[in-house]
Amino acid sequence: MPAISPPTRVQPQLTPRFFEEFITGGPNALVYWYRARNDLDGPVLGPMRIMFNYGVIEICKHLPSLSLKRSILRMLGMKLGRNVTIASGVTLDFYFPELIEIGENTIVGMNAMILTHEFLSDRFRKGHVRIGRGCLIGTQSTVLVGVDVGDFTTVAAMSLVHKGTPAQSVVGGVPMKFIQART
Repeated sequence: MPAISPPTRVQPQLTPRFFEEFITGGPNALVYWYRARNDLDGPVLGPMRIMFNYGVIEICKHLPSLSLKRSILRMLGMKLGRNVTIASGVTLDFYFPELIEIGENTIVGMNAMILTHEFLSDRFRKGHVRIGRGCLIGTQSTVLVGVDVGDFTTVAAMSLVHKGTPAQSVVGGVPMKFIQART
């Protein structure tokens, strides 16, 4: 009778980020911050919307009421599921808050950061960030532009989420790596 080999564990793959990229020329794309929303709101309302979003999100960072915070953030266009917890000090992207989607019963830990835009030396990027249902984003973690975090994923504290994750996984580190499947 032939020997049966033990099953091999296949490590789930992290998925690439998806974003739009706009060439601005160098040497510092952030100089053109006021143009980021021109295609959506125009050259006058675009910068005003960015400044308004900034003020609202800064106030929301310190609101003790989670339901009030969720209501206000939804008014900015964020798609937040039921019972989403956004802890104190969380920095949410104020350029494109409408590109953030967080599934129900997800917790975003203190001082985490969720970005839907990036300014690089000669270009600007923007993209959706989707965090699935039942996730935990650890304290002081950063979720970059264009990332899709699968349902029921745990991101360890102080991690850089630079790629998408499979559902029901534990990831962490800088750069982020797959740690284990969540059971």
